Amino acid sequence: MDEETKQERREKRLRRKRERVPQHGKSLARVYRDAVLKRLRGRAK
Repeated sequence: MDEETKQERREKRLRRKRERVPQHGKSLARVYRDAVLKRLRGRAK
């Protein structure tokens, strides 16, 4: 079993987190727009 140091685990976790953030940013506008449209449709009824 290849044991990682605490520092190595931390770097790997931070690297994954950084990779996830840009993807989240791209879809965030669409999610926000959908939420607004949903609210407007709900109000119209």
